[in-house]
Amino acid sequence: MTSAAPAPPRAANLRRIVAASLIGTTIEWYDFFLYGSAAALVFNKLFFPDSDPLVGTLLSFLTYAVGFAARPIGALVFGHYGDRLGRKKLLVLSLLMMGGATFAIGLLPTHATVGAAAPVLLTVLRLVQGFALGGEWGGAVLLVSEHGDARRRGFWASWPQTGAPAGQLLATGVLSALTAVLSDSAFETWGWRIPFLLSGVLVVIGLWIRLSVDESPLFKAALAQAAERKAAAGATEKMPVVAVLRHHWRDVLIAMGARMAENISYYVITAFILVYATTSADLSKQTALNAVLIASAVHFAVIPMWGALSDRVGRRPVYLVGAVGVGLWMFPFFALIDTRSFGSLLLAVTVGLIFHGAMYAPQAAFFSEMFATRMRYSGASIGAQFSSVAAGAPAPLIATALLADYDSSTPIALYVIAAVLVTVLAVVCAKETRHRDLAGIEPATDQAAPAVVTADARTVSRRPAEPVE
Repeated sequence: MTSAAPAPPRAANLRRIVAASLIGTTIEWYDFFLYGSAAALVFNKLFFPDSDPLVGTLLSFLTYAVGFAARPIGALVFGHYGDRLGRKKLLVLSLLMMGGATFAIGLLPTHATVGAAAPVLLTVLRLVQGFALGGEWGGAVLLVSEHGDARRRGFWASWPQTGAPAGQLLATGVLSALTAVLSDSAFETWGWRIPFLLSGVLVVIGLWIRLSVDESPLFKAALAQAAERKAAAGATEKMPVVAVLRHHWRDVLIAMGARMAENISYYVITAFILVYATTSADLSKQTALNAVLIASAVHFAVIPMWGALSDRVGRRPVYLVGAVGVGLWMFPFFALIDTRSFGSLLLAVTVGLIFHGAMYAPQAAFFSEMFATRMRYSGASIGAQFSSVAAGAPAPLIATALLADYDSSTPIALYVIAAVLVTVLAVVCAKETRHRDLAGIEPATDQAAPAVVTADARTVSRRPAEPVE
């Protein structure tokens, strides 16, 4: 049987949906990255003041990593309910949770005021942040992917991905402005709180925009079909996570492997760089922040370009260019920083993020195209977020520990290159998904494999039906 995809939405409606997803993900990533930057710059002094400076930074990054540990849990919970109740409702909830936790961090007492309770409270709020972000990514990219047409899905779905550099740009920009106008003592006393409190205003704006968009038409159609099957045959669909792990475990493993180099390289380039540049290269905090700020703007610009290219040549080739490029760039990356020149530092970070964008841009469409609609939120979220525990979570921590033990960037470069090898293997083992019709991989009532029609309707393949019980 074949499944006809809903007609593509009007351009104006699609742009509004893209804008809603982009603004929401920007705010969520702003909150998440703000913590990472603050962990590198001030949290070691405010919440772990009794430690050696580098040890304090390690402890600070440990609380940073805790947020990643909560992301798989968020992926499971939000994925389950997102596949049952819809994408939009869960996206509103994730934004409220993330914004509330970030605002609360801005009000936290420090170690000097409440002692050991301060890092405990910080860790709890970081867990809330991670839980919310674990559910945000899948819903945001699916809302766009399921509204757009197959021919330009890579381009449109890449726009929510720009929320990461946009959030990084916003967080780094605010911190850079504050460090430029405030003395070190003023920033460490009260100035660091301002970016966290600003999140409250951003969340109100994000909610207003996100509430204005419609639910995914593919999800609504799939929900109606599931109700019809249940009424006709009395069959109940399995829990989305059970169906994903039983019938799409290979796709989940591929997504996890594909994320390794992308996730690790990003946090080394944008978070650990603040430690390396200010300690090993003796550059100022302001210099390091400015380099990340400018490079993030370039990153934002190139992501839609890489997404559009993936519509032309495929998701896999673009992804492999990014992974191999990051691996080859690691040794020049640190060599340029060691020159202690702002221009060299800027070049190192910018080129690194351009290669990263080649992995990050097609990722939204690539992962979305692996799963059927009624398990897509769960599948994409599990694949993306479970890998973050082994990849992004410990990346700054491992890099800082390697620097402390070896006093050299070589082990850090090798660490990233090892992740690149895992990613290259995963992507090589993956099937190209560029022409897959998202509406064509719905479950069939007779348990037959439904057809998957390509965007140009010239070729047809088969996929297993979504199981019922």
